Amino acid sequence: MHGEPAGLPRPARRAGAEDRARPAPRGSSLSPPAPPEARRDEAAGYEAFGWRSADGLTLAGRDYGPREGGGVPVLCLPGLTRTVRDFEVLATALATDPMRPRRVLALDSRGRGASERDPDPSRYQPGVELADALAGLAARGLTRVAVVGTSRGGILAMLMAAVRPDIIAGAVLVDIGSRIETAGLMRIKSYVGRGAAPSDWAEAARALAALHGAQFPAYGAEDWAALARLTFRDVDGRPEPDYDPALASTLDGVAEDTAPLDLSAAFAALAAVPTLVIRGGTSDLLTAETVEAMATAHPGLEVAVAPGEGHPPMLRGALVTTIAGFLLRLDERTVA
Repeated sequence: MHGEPAGLPRPARRAGAEDRARPAPRGSSLSPPAPPEARRDEAAGYEAFGWRSADGLTLAGRDYGPREGGGVPVLCLPGLTRTVRDFEVLATALATDPMRPRRVLALDSRGRGASERDPDPSRYQPGVELADALAGLAARGLTRVAVVGTSRGGILAMLMAAVRPDIIAGAVLVDIGSRIETAGLMRIKSYVGRGAAPSDWAEAARALAALHGAQFPAYGAEDWAALARLTFRDVDGRPEPDYDPALASTLDGVAEDTAPLDLSAAFAALAAVPTLVIRGGTSDLLTAETVEAMATAHPGLEVAVAPGEGHPPMLRGALVTTIAGFLLRLDERTVA
């Protein structure tokens, strides 16, 4: 679901051409298979590729745009249970910009989208996912990027700035910042990994509207239908949740009396990095007060707000224009 996720468990699905090769069972003498060869989807405008994590999972991503020239390359990292589909509009716009097309890499974290699920849910944690993302960058030969991170993806961007400052040229934090409100986490916890799969796309849109309507007062029927297409995988014309329901365990420690999560130390790693923060105007995870505190701590911080949208806003329309403008300014700084 939205908000950080598709909050429905993923039922077993029929094997198909997009199924990933899985490593041999623990204790097997067989070597894990190599990641699938990259394949270009001309109609969609990207190359689908895979790489191997340090612990043997097959992970997946999309590579948009020109391989040479253009502006600073972009790395897109989705939220807790989200996938690369959240970046389709943004990545396509950036990769095909007639004035300055740029390369865009979008990665599915382990257990999400086309990436393999982890048999050990305890490894669904930011440090492991950051290592996966860095390995994905290395696999595609990228050494310096601007990171667009939604929610959990934004946390990874902050961690990247702390441990590999040489890689991060700029950051776009989508509805995430130096403090995460407990109320927002509790709302997300209430539905991640729960519920039944919708029977069709109309039901999927209605379910999202019922669950997130209060958070997204600006949305109409077309918006919910668009969000459904981002949230669910299309399997033989039917919507299917696209994440490992075991990800719900990452919220086990969150309770009503849990203190808000303080990420100010992680955000401080971006102090010298050009940064744009995008806040959903009705977000219950990132407050306006937190954004004000971030601007004080990071005097060069750029801020954009998506009115009538909660956690997180869809990256389309005016937000794509805002991100594109930020990246053009980043290009100018890089050249200078």
